Amino acid sequence: METASVLSIYHDSVVDGEGLRTVIFFAGCPHHCKGCHNPESWNKENGKIMSIDEIVKEALNPLTDITLSGGDPFFQANAVTKIARQLKALGKNIWAYTGWTLEEIVNSGDSDKLELLATIDVLVDGPFILKERDLTLSFRGSKNQRIIELNSCH
Repeated sequence: METASVLSIYHDSVVDGEGLRTVIFFAGCPHHCKGCHNPESWNKENGKIMSIDEIVKEALNPLTDITLSGGDPFFQANAVTKIARQLKALGKNIWAYTGWTLEEIVNSGDSDKLELLATIDVLVDGPFILKERDLTLSFRGSKNQRIIELNSCH
């Protein structure tokens, strides 16, 4: 049984992407950004081990789309890809937050990360940089972070 480490699944968010969203916060993050709003997410051991099916069932709500956050969902790319594919097959629009830039993911040669990237509609990329923090920005914490449309299926 395939599993992932999940900190929490938050329903009905309006700040983690466009529209009403269910946010899956995955545990584990190598970036350790100064000023991170979720430092407990850095350690994968802080999450609850859940099966892929449990995560999909818990996240599935007919009224919401999906945001993959954390931690960094690309830290558990293989398992998160399986979750994203199931949710995508059910018609969900998927946003993902990562501390890596799109270019770093594309140039990594990491097939797991590239497969996850292929399931995502919108990527919010780049590390949170405290000096560039801007509370007026929608859906991101610092000016260096980009909102990148990857797939326009929704």
